[in-house]
Amino acid sequence: MAHIAIPIPSAPGKQDIEIDVTINGKKHELHYRVELFYWGDCTVPTFDRVDCLREMLSQYDQDWSLYYIGAPTDDFVPIAFMKKGDREVQRKLLVGAV
Repeated sequence: MAHIAIPIPSAPGKQDIEIDVTINGKKHELHYRVELFYWGDCTVPTFDRVDCLREMLSQYDQDWSLYYIGAPTDDFVPIAFMKKGDREVQRKLLVGAV
């Protein structure tokens, strides 16, 4: 499957993204969220960033599933989520079942 890259500016807070895709005349909606997770917000004091990230993600909104972890900086890591119901739509689009 081909990919389309859409640059999303790194701004503080949540960025809710709704994408309407039309493939072979059929329209689909996909919902994403990009959020910056700041290392300073770790509730578990640790030097291991993986443990910190695991803790922050375990408390995240359960209506969203992890989609992509971006390149971390010294201050934060950008993380993309996909609305849980959209994951199945995307799978079907990948195999051409929709």
